[in-house]
Amino acid sequence: MDANNKGCYDRDPHNDDEKPPDRGWVVPPKTKNPFVQMITQESLRDAQQEDLCRVMELLSVKENEARTALVHYWWDVKKVSAVLLEKGASNLFAEAGVSIPEEDQASNNTPTLEPVIRCRICFMPKSHMTRMNCGHCFCNKCKKLSLSRRIKCMAHRCNSICDESIIRNLVGEQDVNLAEKFERFLFESYIEENKMVKWCPSIPPCGYALQIKDEDDLICEVECRCGRQFCFGCLLEPHSPCTCLMWEMWAKSRDELETDNWLNMNTKRCPVCHKCIQKDGGCNSMYCPCGNKFSWLHAIATGKEHTGTAVANHSICCGRKENEERYTYCYASYMGHMESLKLEMKLKDRIERKLSTWKGALVEERLKSGLHMLSIARRFLSHSYVLAFYMFWDKFRNEMSKEERKSRKKIFEDKQQQLEDHVERLSGLLNKPFEVSMDDPYSTQVSIIYQSIATDSLCRNMYDFIKNDLLGSLRSGPLRIAPYRSEGPVRAILLGAVTTEDSHSDNQHC
Repeated sequence: MDANNKGCYDRDPHNDDEKPPDRGWVVPPKTKNPFVQMITQESLRDAQQEDLCRVMELLSVKENEARTALVHYWWDVKKVSAVLLEKGASNLFAEAGVSIPEEDQASNNTPTLEPVIRCRICFMPKSHMTRMNCGHCFCNKCKKLSLSRRIKCMAHRCNSICDESIIRNLVGEQDVNLAEKFERFLFESYIEENKMVKWCPSIPPCGYALQIKDEDDLICEVECRCGRQFCFGCLLEPHSPCTCLMWEMWAKSRDELETDNWLNMNTKRCPVCHKCIQKDGGCNSMYCPCGNKFSWLHAIATGKEHTGTAVANHSICCGRKENEERYTYCYASYMGHMESLKLEMKLKDRIERKLSTWKGALVEERLKSGLHMLSIARRFLSHSYVLAFYMFWDKFRNEMSKEERKSRKKIFEDKQQQLEDHVERLSGLLNKPFEVSMDDPYSTQVSIIYQSIATDSLCRNMYDFIKNDLLGSLRSGPLRIAPYRSEGPVRAILLGAVTTEDSHSDNQHC
């Protein structure tokens, strides 16, 4: 063999500068990353002030009026801009409860008026009155009592929101705790009322909030600086390719499964009065003290007509039983893959400890890349069983015709089986004893790289099918899921600390 034409097995396995030969594979393109910022308690006020300044300039109003408008429109600057263009400033102010004071009132929001003016609530002449920006006047005593319950003008059919300075003056005199609560509300409303910002759901709370820049990224999977990964849409654990609704139903069923295990095994609820009935003998046709007859096997009301071989409404009972069996199958498959994921996380720790003694940076990088792809694909595969249950047998089964459901289910299961086969192959490669793998590190690397890319490609292919052919073609309309990312959830960056990659991503969203 020519010296310049070495085969792959003639390569020096300890030379990390040599790269594996190009076998013609195509690396899938990276998906566009959502731009996610992390807001600390210290930077929260800066982020809030940035949006306030934008709206103040947009509407030509003061800070308190801009805040009132932003709170009404859920701190969505784009929404404020859209309403302004569509309806005009006057309609925007009316909807948000913003009252722009006249020039002669603007410089004095809490004037002391003549005693002849009567309060519009108690009708008593008062020397200390408060004038709202909308022009209505109330005595300070009545206004203080009102502010403990609401911050809108007390006049009939007036939608005006009370000025912040008036609230601070009146509430501060009456109740210091209430004044502090109001200040905290103004401070935290940027997160509590803002769909683009969410508190990290870590327990105990880490105190960080995450912000996205683009409304198209409301459904995405993110990672906080504290290490907590979650779905930005529902604040639960990452669950792609399942929708948030599917995962919420699944989480509820998992929680109830352990609690109700004994009752499910030993009792049945009457479908009419819902009392628990325990069977201690006899046939499966049960008689509840409320007078209702039901089937013990399926807990479905059957009526009183039954013989030794037939029970009324038995087809409904069988349907319920089949659905329970499907749930049990999907749950067992889901748990099986999640248990495998836990074992593979231990494998990752074990390999990393071994690699710490191995002098080969490229080998280390490729093994870690394979382990990462395995965890992404394993989690994706386990979640696919949850989606299958709700899509084909439960919540969304009637969103497709019988023929559509049958054909799409067949395609889905084929893709699921292919992915499962590749995940197990990748797991097998990575589970080889470390010493055996390092006997021929180049061959091991090539196999892991090939298998990782093939597994990633199958994940993307299955994700596209779920997004477009399943969730995108429902009768009630398409459902959104978090984008598939082989890199894992998007890591949030500190507000103001922008890297080159993040800056490029940010420019795409501006």
